[in-house]
Amino acid sequence: MTVTQAPPRDELLRRASEIVPLLREKAMWMDENRRMHDDAIKALTEAGIFKMRVPVRYGGFESDMSTVVDVISELGRGDGSVSWTVAVWLISTWMTGLFPDEVQDEIFSTPDVRICGILSPGALVVPSDGGYIVNGKWSFNTGAQQSKWNTNAAVRPTPDGGHEPVMIMVPISDLKIVDDWHTSGLRGSGSVTTLAKDVFVPEERVLPMGPVLAGIHRSKLNADATIFKAPFMPTACSTVGAVALGLAKAAKDAFFERLPGRRITYTSYESQSEAPVTHIEVADATTRVDEAAFHAFRAARMIDDKGAAGEPWTLEERARARLDLGAACQRAKEAVEILDSASGGSSIYRDVPIQRIERDVTTLNLHAILHPTTNLELYGRILCGLDSNTPYI
Repeated sequence: MTVTQAPPRDELLRRASEIVPLLREKAMWMDENRRMHDDAIKALTEAGIFKMRVPVRYGGFESDMSTVVDVISELGRGDGSVSWTVAVWLISTWMTGLFPDEVQDEIFSTPDVRICGILSPGALVVPSDGGYIVNGKWSFNTGAQQSKWNTNAAVRPTPDGGHEPVMIMVPISDLKIVDDWHTSGLRGSGSVTTLAKDVFVPEERVLPMGPVLAGIHRSKLNADATIFKAPFMPTACSTVGAVALGLAKAAKDAFFERLPGRRITYTSYESQSEAPVTHIEVADATTRVDEAAFHAFRAARMIDDKGAAGEPWTLEERARARLDLGAACQRAKEAVEILDSASGGSSIYRDVPIQRIERDVTTLNLHAILHPTTNLELYGRILCGLDSNTPYI
């Protein structure tokens, strides 16, 4: 095992910024080929991005959540699909830290290992000698074709004849890949379907979902690590909320890069930048970008502060993490839509980034966990003194 000195937040952000031009260069290729470009993976690996949520004893950085949000949102300025895929890999890497230490020893023996994950139970696990036999499928399995391990949700029988949700850890090589990721947005994420047919999973690679959602783990060596003191859902929400922020920033960049020399057709404005409507649009969009950043970083700071202090989480605080995620997604989508509408008819060409950014942020907002209205309702229920209507909190 190798313990390394983690780079500071500013250094990791600098490395991410240096990758942005490459991601923009490869963005159309990734959109067309429906997966991340190998050059992008190489650059991310060399920058140490995949080490950010790896325990320090394996050479990882154990980066705090504010750093994670900074880096993922910066990558989102380059490409939304890359930002989303990295977010999923980092969440799944963190999840691996909840498994028994011997499981981590096996998985993290591969340097810069990429681990994808699915939270929606899509399979049944049946007890067998020393473990379980798994059958089922998982759709929207981001980055599966470019990962080594997959942490997936499933259900297992209970003595009373019911079922309980569990998380399992499976090598990607044990699963069948179904290349069905033909979508309108986040196309470069390669979020294909995977199938398990009579796959054996050892007992130690199965965790009950309840403790996982509460941030209770079976790792003795991670017990005192700050990043592992947060519940699962706030951790996941804060991580993926950064993708929305990155897309909002990307839209602003794309708009201002095309603004010089553009005119407003069929009007007297020879320069779009001189039109009052443009001033209102860019100010409105920028305000919404800033609001997305507020929510993304508020959730991150809460995770960091409570983890450092070892404080328990209240139900309202957990719900607020979901609220911050939904609000970040909503504000980002609003910002992108304003700038997309202001970009004119020429922006519909595929080589103009704003149209891809708009497709990506729309796709992001349709995700069941990220959906703004769902998260508003959940937080409102808690404020009104009702119980949560979901275990994913």
